Amino acid sequence: MKILVVDDEMDVKDLFLQRFRKEIKNDEIQFAFAFSGEDAIKYMNENEHEAVLILSDINMPGMSGLQLLQVIKEKYEKPPPLVMMITAYGDDENYTQAMKLGADDFLTKPLDFTNLKEKLKTHLA
Repeated sequence: MKILVVDDEMDVKDLFLQRFRKEIKNDEIQFAFAFSGEDAIKYMNENEHEAVLILSDINMPGMSGLQLLQVIKEKYEKPPPLVMMITAYGDDENYTQAMKLGADDFLTKPLDFTNLKEKLKTHLA
């Protein structure tokens, strides 16, 4: 299973690689990383939608995670990947907007990786 993580904070990559070390080693999960919404769209266009799940931060410079979510849900038909939104601001407005745009789940920072792993199992079972 390939997961595309979209976040403008570079240290997120190291964090995911560390927290999913076992799953990566066992070839259960592969990660790709994009550091902006624009990079995520470019990645998806170049890689034929190979990501089955996208974890996207909401607050990023340029294209926000919510704008990215809207593009993914409107443009990608084969089939649109599951999209889980991540934000440091667990406010109702972001949650409501994300769900209205078709988000499959909503997580808050700091990420609870045990919870995330359970959600991944559920969503991808």
